Parts: sequence; C-alpha cells; structure tokens
Amino acid sequence: MMQTLAAAPLVLIRGGGDLATGIAHRLRRAGLAVLVTELPQPLTVRRAVAFAEAVYEGEIEVEGITARRAPDLQAALICINVGEVAVLVDDVGLSLPRLQPPIVVDARMAKQPLDTRLTDAPLVIGIGPGFVAGENCHAVVETNRGHNLGRVYWQGCAETDTGQPEAVQGFTGQRVLRAPSDGLFIGHARIGDKIKAGEALASVAGQPIITTFDGVLRGILHDGIPVTAGMKVGDLDPRGRPDYCFTISDKARAVGGGVLEAILAGVDKRRPQPGNSTTNSQGVSA
Repeated sequence: MMQTLAAAPLVLIRGGGDLATGIAHRLRRAGLAVLVTELPQPLTVRRAVAFAEAVYEGEIEVEGITARRAPDLQAALICINVGEVAVLVDDVGLSLPRLQPPIVVDARMAKQPLDTRLTDAPLVIGIGPGFVAGENCHAVVETNRGHNLGRVYWQGCAETDTGQPEAVQGFTGQRVLRAPSDGLFIGHARIGDKIKAGEALASVAGQPIITTFDGVLRGILHDGIPVTAGMKVGDLDPRGRPDYCFTISDKARAVGGGVLEAILAGVDKRRPQPGNSTTNSQGVSA
C-alpha cells in the first residue's frame, strides 16, 4: 500500500546534488514531503547518490527512496503524495510563489549569496557558506568537516569555504578531477570503476584527464556537458571501496540531521535559545 503525504509539511529543496540528497533522504525518512528543484542540465558529479540524476534518467533510487522527475507542479504533487521525492526543473525559483512552501532549504552549495531571501518561506534554511542567519535565511547549517559539522546557527554564518576538499588518506586536491580546458566533457570510465594511477579516465576537447593515484571513481559528469577550464568534473576516492560510491556520505547525513533539527525547532526559534551559547569558528553565537 502506497503511503500518502497529503498532510505532511512540504519542504522545497533548491539543488539536488549529493549533499542535498542526503538532506532530502533524511527528511523523507522522517515523514516530510520533499520537492527538489534543479537546473535543466545539472552538473552533479556524485550522480549515483544525487536526486538531480532524475533530470537525466527520469527517476533514481537512493537507499530506498525514489526521486522522480516531474514535468510540472501538478505531476510533482502527485509524486509527493505517493511518498516519492519530486524533482522539478526550476533554476530560477518560479515554483516558490505558486507552492508557497512552509520550508525552503537552499542546498545549491554556491558558497556565495544567490537569490534566496528570508521572505521565501516561514522557515528558510541555508546550507554552508554564503548564508547569514537573519539576513538571507533564518538558520544556517554547517558543512565544513570537523567539530561543528551539522551544527545549526540561528545567528551568523557557517565557517568560511577553505577552497580545498577534505583530506582522505592524505590526498586532498588530487581527489578532485578538473577540466584541463574549455570544451565538451567525455568520460572513459564509470562510477564505481577501480582506476590506476596514470590512467586517462576522461577528456575535454581531446585533452586527457590523467589520474595521479590509484582509487575508485566516486563521481563523474555526464558525457557531452560543456565545461570550462578548472571546473570540477570528477571525484576519485583513494579508499578503494566501490560501495561508498552508491551510498550517502557521513557528511551528507550529518548536514541532513542539522536541517531536520532546524525544522523541528520551528518558526518560533529563529533566534538563539537559552543555554545555546556555542560559537562557530568566527565567534558568532550559534
């Protein structure tokens, strides 16, 4: 028997990448209705665990939760009502005034202010750098790994973007595969493949992208996507565990937990609560 969600609070999540999918998955498991909005051509690398992939494939299942592309709002609401996550192409937020959702989560990970506003919903939650609680959202959830990962800030902002990926077994920037030039991206390997150092696993405009260490391809762009020089096009994991490519990361789960906390705290808790004097790395009260 299909579960209906007609009475569940609707959460509109802007962005359907792997971090946003960890959020959507946790909220859906908690019984909330979820709508994801995405670009017409998402640039997600970790496609095996990203609801954004539904834009290309029509649907995707991530750890038991199905996300389905909806051609319009009516179809999206039908998907939601049967317990699925609806994915709607809407890169400019046209669905916001029509749906008037009680909760909006901006998980686009732009790391800079975009078009999200306090007035978008009764509760607006920003994910990571680029958001300031009380200015362009009500709450911010920390995305930087470390002691504060997943923490909810009701004042101030998340930690500043370091510009460097986290270290995994001593590898940092090498893990991120980047386009060597402008042009069309062509992949030569699949997510989950074991890759050897020196292997060309993709190319852009005829220029190969060569790996510098052994690992498992955790993510890679779709073929035929136009890219610019320096753009992230892949993710190589030195741990050598193919199963990690197809499951939600610990980071995404932690951030999802922070979003769920912010939602449960409710609209009346858009300010610091008694006893909550923890500060983020910038000394801002959390």
